[in-house]
Amino acid sequence: MILKHKGISVSYTDDGQGIPLILLHGFLENSSMWIPFVSKLSKNNRVICIDLLGHGKTGCIGYIHTMELMAEFVDIVLKKCGINKAYFAGHSMGGYVALAYAAKNPQKIIGLCLINSTAEADSVEKIKNRNRAIAAVKENHKKFINLSISNLFRPKNRVLFKAAIKLIKKEALQTPLQGIIAALEGMKIRPNNSFLLENKPYKQLMFISKKDPVLDYNKLINQTKNKPISVVE
Repeated sequence: MILKHKGISVSYTDDGQGIPLILLHGFLENSSMWIPFVSKLSKNNRVICIDLLGHGKTGCIGYIHTMELMAEFVDIVLKKCGINKAYFAGHSMGGYVALAYAAKNPQKIIGLCLINSTAEADSVEKIKNRNRAIAAVKENHKKFINLSISNLFRPKNRVLFKAAIKLIKKEALQTPLQGIIAALEGMKIRPNNSFLLENKPYKQLMFISKKDPVLDYNKLINQTKNKPISVVE
């Protein structure tokens, strides 16, 4: 489905009935990543999958797509669908967008799930890496995408999931140059939203990978200590 907002197309899917579940993809991904899960999840829930700004079939609106701006477009989709309250699950960058949405609309959250994501802002070193990534994208975005996708998997899994990774790269290569840079710029300046993991009126869940090559396992575990967060490792 497509809706128009601020002069661009926003793409999303809407399946099933029941309590709404909003699925938000990560950087260089799009809503198609959720296809393997939708048929099962939509048996008991209304499942909304959204292409975030500059990804999939959703257009770009500027040279910096902040997480708050992406969350604004998520809200436009939910209003179009008549949804006032929902569960949110975000993978990586999608988790940052879900947190930005929760910061502004806590009353609209039933539950919040972060999948290989973090509530913390970028460290100084991570910001430097984002800047290097932006320079690499401008120089050769195809090379950047191929390297970036490979680096999301530990060496063993690069071999084990070779065919799947090839398909992921193919999808990622459809992401426009402006969308890639705007997302990197937006992630770089996102605030620390750790306060959203304190006692809140909604359920909280984190999926944490022990051997995630991008996010430090111990740092993620520390975010959950003494907080009402369920953890799946």
